[in-house]
Amino acid sequence: MDRPLEIAFHNLQASESVEAEIRRQVKRLEVRYGHLTGCRVSVEALHQQHQTGNLFEVHVTMSVPGRELAVSRESHHARERHAHPDVYTSLRDAFRAAEKQLEAYKSRQADHTLAPSESAGALAGQIALIEPGADHGFLIDNVGTQLYFHRDSVTNGRFETLKRGDPVHYVAGSGASGPVAIKVRLVSGPA
Repeated sequence: MDRPLEIAFHNLQASESVEAEIRRQVKRLEVRYGHLTGCRVSVEALHQQHQTGNLFEVHVTMSVPGRELAVSRESHHARERHAHPDVYTSLRDAFRAAEKQLEAYKSRQADHTLAPSESAGALAGQIALIEPGADHGFLIDNVGTQLYFHRDSVTNGRFETLKRGDPVHYVAGSGASGPVAIKVRLVSGPA
């Protein structure tokens, strides 16, 4: 991930074992989807009930190039499935739903990032400039026009590995200061 994992606890004490479980689950998400750029997880204790157990609500917000995917696992879902839900049950349910949502997003992205011969609207170009330490770069099209692109626009490969001259396919759009590439796909073979 490009940004560190954010974990928040509301109405309950932070727990090293719960944090360890969250980190383990996020690692699983990263394995499933290599372009996960960030993740926020919040765990909230809703009620302090001594006889039926505490209820926990878990929110997982995953950042992927160009957007965020959010999953909320409300406590009543855990209550319906388990006699005595605990925080680990709620975490497991939330991350299972997050994994499903990430897989669905991944399959939609695969449909949208096909090669130009398979996808109308994609154009050919090459990387013109990546400034060290910056989160953006420029590509040049076949008529010499430079287009800005943000690191989150890269749909395959890693932004950090791009270098001048790399062939790409892109989808053009308009930005406030001129043409931009809203999706950039690194060409894996000869251009």
